[in-house]
Amino acid sequence: MSSVPEFGTGLPAIQQIPSRVRPWEQEVDGAKILDAARAAEAAGFAWVSCSDHPAIPVSRAQAMGPTWYDAGSTLAFVAGVTTRIRLMPHVLVLPYRHPLVIAKQYGTLDHLSAGRVIVGVGSGHLKPEFATLRADYENRGKITDEYLRALAAAWEHDVAHFDGEFISFRDMMVWPRPVQKPRPPFWVGGNSNAAVKRAARLADGWIPWELTAEDFAAKAAYARHLRHDAGRSDAFQLVAPLAAPAGVIADKVLADVNRWREAGATAFHVGVGADSWPQYLDRLAWFGRSVIARVS
Repeated sequence: MSSVPEFGTGLPAIQQIPSRVRPWEQEVDGAKILDAARAAEAAGFAWVSCSDHPAIPVSRAQAMGPTWYDAGSTLAFVAGVTTRIRLMPHVLVLPYRHPLVIAKQYGTLDHLSAGRVIVGVGSGHLKPEFATLRADYENRGKITDEYLRALAAAWEHDVAHFDGEFISFRDMMVWPRPVQKPRPPFWVGGNSNAAVKRAARLADGWIPWELTAEDFAAKAAYARHLRHDAGRSDAFQLVAPLAAPAGVIADKVLADVNRWREAGATAFHVGVGADSWPQYLDRLAWFGRSVIARVS
């Protein structure tokens, strides 16, 4: 366990899955989301996140719920009341949008926030959403790989050129430029081997969903192997999921942190549980002083 890990968390209420949403989240408004972002920053969290689903089919509403906040709008909203905490779509479905549109939106956000964007990306899974948006479901993996390369080209060069199978452009300038050089970091979401390969070869981090520590360890080792073979020695974040339900004691969370770190985790995306809005804010502060401050 060499470097000190970072901890991030999702903003409250930004996705309201019926089987998981807590009653108080249904009353969260814009002012409370700003309060949550400020509280997470004060507690020492390294990033906040917001998920991405443009439209939910009625056929999936019972399982997924219709409420999914827009990541770009929400992260820009909280950027204005924070100064340090980073801003991450978790995860942006790349095949839904032209890479230059993504470069414009999140490059602008990185510029305005003084370099705080992490671009969490995924290839998507919701077939009816793909169909409605006229996105290519069958080729979504290949498109995601290509769009990552195209997005990098748009950010790493003042005048960008890209020639791919699904997208091409030349002599394009996307300004304002992001503050981070050569570009904001890419973190790839997903638990599949394809996602791990995408993260290792094209990105700067891997942030899976719920999985066991054993699966995480095996896939983290696979990612490190792929990066070694590609000659990449730059920093790579392996972000483990970490649960902090209401009422859990710090020693239990710290034991979980150590277990995940032994599996290869270098950072954590934390689900902070609470039974009420005031308790949620209290638990963010508690996590900062009882977990983040004690991890070394």
